[in-house]
Parts: sequence; C-alpha cells; structure tokens
Amino acid sequence: MNNNLTITQIFDNHNIIPVVTLNDIDCALKVANALMHGGINIIEVTLRTDNALEVIRHLSHNLPQLVVGAGTVLNATQYNLAVENGAQFIVSPGLNQELITTSKKYTLPFLPGAITPSEVLTAYSHGFCHLKYFPAESYNGSSSLKSMASVFPQIKFCPTGGIDLSNANKYLSLANVAAIGCSFLVNQDIINQGDFARITDMALEITKFAQQIKQGKL
Repeated sequence: MNNNLTITQIFDNHNIIPVVTLNDIDCALKVANALMHGGINIIEVTLRTDNALEVIRHLSHNLPQLVVGAGTVLNATQYNLAVENGAQFIVSPGLNQELITTSKKYTLPFLPGAITPSEVLTAYSHGFCHLKYFPAESYNGSSSLKSMASVFPQIKFCPTGGIDLSNANKYLSLANVAAIGCSFLVNQDIINQGDFARITDMALEITKFAQQIKQGKL
C-alpha cells in the first residue's frame, strides 16, 4: 500500500474516480475487482453507511494495488477514523476550520469541496489547489467551471454529482478539470442484481472515452 501519494500524483494517474456507497465487505471486494478489471484502480468510499470504515479497511488491506479513499468526510472524527482504517486520500463536500486543522496533521491528500468563488478563494488561501466541485450538475457545473478557469488558473477541480457518459465530455474537456467523480459506475440496482460484469463494462467504456478526449479524438 502506498501512503505517500500526493494529490497531484493521484490526478496525474486517475481521471475517473468511482464514488461508491457500500456496506457489505464481500460486495465491496467484488465491486473493487470489477472496477480494476475495467482499468480503474482507484475508489472513493463514502462514509454514508454503518460499515463504510470496515469496507475501507478491507479494501486497503486486501487490494494493495487499489488506491482507496474516504468520501463524505464531514468532521475531524470521521477524518481520523478514515486514516486509521487505511484511507489513502480524504474527500469532503465542503471545507471548514475543523477539517483544515485536521488535514494538517497528515501528509495524505485531502480534497475539500468548493462551489462558489468565495469558497474556492478560501480553500486556496489555506493551500488547497485541488478541489471537489459538488453537486456539479445542480450548479451548471461545466459552464461554471469554464468561467472559473481564467479567474483561478492555479486550481484544478474534480466535479462530482450527476455526471455520466452522456455529459462526461463536457467536464473532461475542460482544462481545469483534473478528474471526474462517477457514482453511476456502481449504483444500488447493479449491486442488488449482482451484475459486477456490468461495472467492468462501464469502467472500460468510460476509461476509453476519457482517453479519447485526452487525445483530442472527441
């Protein structure tokens, strides 16, 4: 397991980040393996279930080739527990002084959320140059991020929320978008059906799509 990743290294190597909500350990391992078979070696496990920390711990321990992050981190307690259970990066939908102070205790990457110019400026003033943009589609994300590019040229964003294959190109084509968060890759219907092959198929599709955009073919 590599606990020395920087936020820049993460985004240099991963422009598609699955955002998953999982409670069952066996299911989580199947989901992770399905994603890796589809060429995606990173996952953000949201802290929205009772067993989320156990999921993070098991994935980190059993799949050292997978970069495992904790998402929906709202306070210092969750932040500390995520790190203790093996999270290699931390994601929050927002930013406050408690999270800023806690993040300074660790060397692992922290991706705080910001939507408005004031929030972006606040985050930047505290040394954060990579930010989550959530919920992207609800805030007309692609247009808003395009407008922010000239104002905040130092900032790279990871928009999340409402992004799928139908609109991913609007985000991936933006110069200030380093990666996109994708919850559509692992949804509850797929989990209920146990259709893990579908996860692999969609992972292959979105990674190929992202590569074509990067190469200017789309």
